Amino acid sequence: MRIYICDDEQKMADNLAGRIAAQLPSADVQVFYHGSDLWQCMGENKCDLVFLDIDMPDISGLDIASKMSELPYKPLLVFVTSHDELVYDSLKFHPFGFIRKHMLNGELGEVLEDCARTIRGSMSSFSFMTAEGKRKVTLDSILYFEADGNYLKLYTRKNMFRFRDTLYGVEHALKDSGFVRVHKGFLVNQAKEELTLVNQQRIPIGKSYGETARTVLLRYML
Repeated sequence: MRIYICDDEQKMADNLAGRIAAQLPSADVQVFYHGSDLWQCMGENKCDLVFLDIDMPDISGLDIASKMSELPYKPLLVFVTSHDELVYDSLKFHPFGFIRKHMLNGELGEVLEDCARTIRGSMSSFSFMTAEGKRKVTLDSILYFEADGNYLKLYTRKNMFRFRDTLYGVEHALKDSGFVRVHKGFLVNQAKEELTLVNQQRIPIGKSYGETARTVLLRYML
């Protein structure tokens, strides 16, 4: 799960990041202090959840929220604010939740738990944008991802899809869903692992033997 935090108050942003990391230790939490930096990163890398300060000097949280419809993916949005009067203005962007800075201790835990539950529920499928439009495939149908310059290739048994993303980003998004990085250019679905012999015969790797088999084969390759 990848989480972005943006707040021009550095102390607040760092405090929020620390609390989120403590509650979700497996999450990839990144902090931004300028809205422009956040927006650039969101255009280049997919994230699952954004904690966004409403009132920021260069680009406000409302400005960023209005542009999020341009993204090829839809992260959950939680507004963070010290100005309760701005909450009404933000409703038109349909945020997942709100956190008031002076109520951080009481509100963050429940909001974060709801976000994590929602995101995990969506992890049964993988959505991405190709040149032909938005696609969605079930995770159990994916064999592996292959890096291809600034793009990735997603392989199922029947199809190959090419879309713009980084292997690093997909690896972190799916690391709790059984996908493992086996090479700088390949991310593999562990449930689909099998051996291909020199005569092209394919042999599946059973779950109870997987860890031992991978260890022995990796030692051989090294």
